[in-house]
Amino acid sequence: MSDIGLLRHENQDRCLFDEEHALFGVADGVGGLRGGAAAATAAAEAVESAVRALPPGADPDMAAIVREAHLQTTLAGKPIDPAFGIATTLTFGCQRGGRMLIAHVGDSRCYVWRGGKCFRLTEDHSVENEAKRRGEPFPAAHAQALVRSIGQSPEPVPDLIARPLLKGERYLFCTDGIARVLAEGELCAILGGDGEPADVLGRLIALALRRGGPDNASGVLVFVDAV
Repeated sequence: MSDIGLLRHENQDRCLFDEEHALFGVADGVGGLRGGAAAATAAAEAVESAVRALPPGADPDMAAIVREAHLQTTLAGKPIDPAFGIATTLTFGCQRGGRMLIAHVGDSRCYVWRGGKCFRLTEDHSVENEAKRRGEPFPAAHAQALVRSIGQSPEPVPDLIARPLLKGERYLFCTDGIARVLAEGELCAILGGDGEPADVLGRLIALALRRGGPDNASGVLVFVDAV
């Protein structure tokens, strides 16, 4: 699901959802640059093309797919803004052989709910997080600026995660229009709630809108019914 929110004039989020190829994720165009929607679209389409081109059952090279997404986004940005280019976040997963393979660049997020407990699997690639990791001060005005993104130099190194799937798990891939508006505790409480995936995801987005809907709010929710 994706909602434009209450303040934006354009939805610059893109969802990756292909059950046939077990591909799930989100991309969120960076609003501080021109062409956010074009960036998210270029990255999402590059990932979709790469995964759909794999031989049946083959494991995807997640790092190589991210490199291709970065290349295609960079190329798409040249006519839009030759000086600064365009940029997007990218967080996606592929289910293969009883595992969820995840690649992550930027500040979109992936959460997993399991057995009543919820975990955030990704770390934001932001000025604030990078400074905290190094034990350094950071300028509050630029705390949420990205230090890694698809389409901008240097070529980003993705965080790669591989997890064994367990029956009953729930994976949420979401943009910051959900993740930054909801406290993690309430996000996780909703994520473990009753209903079909559309019901649960709908409640997450509805709460983001009730909180003012300051950004596009998008998510892809996966229930693991069998392994």
